[in-house]
Amino acid sequence: MPGTPSPHDASQGALSNPPSPHDASQGALSSPASQRDVSPRGPQDASPRALSGPPAQRDGRSGTDGVALVRPAGPTDVVGGVPARFVAAPETTAQVAAVLTAAAERGLTVVARGSGSKLDWGAPPTSLDLIVDTRRLTGVVEHAAGDLIVVVRAGTPLAELRQVLAPAGQQLALDDPLPGSTVGGAVSVNTSGPRRMGYGTIRDLLIGVTLVRADGVVAHAGGKVVKNVAGYDLGKLVTGAYGTLGLITECAFRLHPVPAAQAYVRCRVPLAGAGGADLVGRLVTAVRAAQLVPDALEVDVPVAGPVELVVLLGGTTAGVTGRAEATRRLLAAAAGSGDRGDGVEIVVDTAPPQWWSGYPWSAGGTGLKLTGVLSGVPDLLGAARSVAERYDVPIRVRGSAGTGVLYAGLPAGADPDRVARVVEELRGAAGAAGGHAVVLTAPDRVRDRVDLWGPVDGLDLMRRVKARFDPEARLAPGRFVGGI
Repeated sequence: MPGTPSPHDASQGALSNPPSPHDASQGALSSPASQRDVSPRGPQDASPRALSGPPAQRDGRSGTDGVALVRPAGPTDVVGGVPARFVAAPETTAQVAAVLTAAAERGLTVVARGSGSKLDWGAPPTSLDLIVDTRRLTGVVEHAAGDLIVVVRAGTPLAELRQVLAPAGQQLALDDPLPGSTVGGAVSVNTSGPRRMGYGTIRDLLIGVTLVRADGVVAHAGGKVVKNVAGYDLGKLVTGAYGTLGLITECAFRLHPVPAAQAYVRCRVPLAGAGGADLVGRLVTAVRAAQLVPDALEVDVPVAGPVELVVLLGGTTAGVTGRAEATRRLLAAAAGSGDRGDGVEIVVDTAPPQWWSGYPWSAGGTGLKLTGVLSGVPDLLGAARSVAERYDVPIRVRGSAGTGVLYAGLPAGADPDRVARVVEELRGAAGAAGGHAVVLTAPDRVRDRVDLWGPVDGLDLMRRVKARFDPEARLAPGRFVGGI
């Protein structure tokens, strides 16, 4: 097992009361806090006070009372329609360890929550006793500007981290598709955006991680060196695991300089049937084959109207200007037209289009992630248009044509039976393109009709990994693929 327990990872106060795993009763909740200090705590104690643990100030931070804040859950403390019973708000890794130790002793199931921007992703938990809210677990632990490294707590919003790094002219080259997203949430669901083409995904940018296991033991992996190869690559394992292997408390990332200049080369093309999809494919192939070194190559296919292909270029002012002009000429030649001939329009802009870096669905809608080999991107785009027409369901597709990762959005009011058939056909199209289709988010009436994850290779291995990290299956139970 990765990581070894530290004497400070789980406090003795949290360990001093071995309870029954079956008790989190309202009677325990209603016990006065003062009685906890003067009376022996029996196996029935699963009160907020008991879950808080003793004061934890070992990393120089503490809550208002020196312990993790724990309270009974309220009406909004719900994950996937499943209400929680308690909410803990730790401020340090030590406090998280104390809370999870107490939860383990009491057999409580746990789900981590950051800003809640992606809490509707994945399946609902099969059980939910405790939400660990990370919004107090914030701030930059260390910023080594000379080494292009930052260590940041998991509850820190990505937007806040961006502001901290900006004065040094540095960035975590990670897009923020949903406002308010936190560092830990982005790692947990493997968030990526347009710039994954030039900088890699969050799995590539993550070089170290601190997490607390289900039993309260703190584990560390990686470090503050980009080429660190020591130990288990725990960071890559927990990235995209939806919080089922441990609760992430700190992340170390490699940084990049903020480019001096950027240009967005925008190409609008008509998409009518297979011919339009093929044209998009030719444009994408032309850009990738040229020595333009784009940071992103994005495509947006609205419900109706022309498709927009956008190439993001970054670097020095002179270099970006020259590459933008070369890209404009390249796209015009690949389209077989001038800048505005045959319905093709090409412009160079310093600002992104309005849809840039956002998911193509709104709250309450159905969102899918479609992947495929690069040569299969035109087929996926064409399949989405065809399926939309066949079932009379509006579908918008958007994503990285340069990496073969697309997203499809269907409106909240779409007929759930038709949505289920759309998912089935798009899953088939993604499979034919050498990839997969995953339903990231959907209303309940759609969830009841579809398999969110579809066929997954290596599911038996994933279950064995889960059993090693969380043998009692108490962390985000049922949230991940195959009921993990």
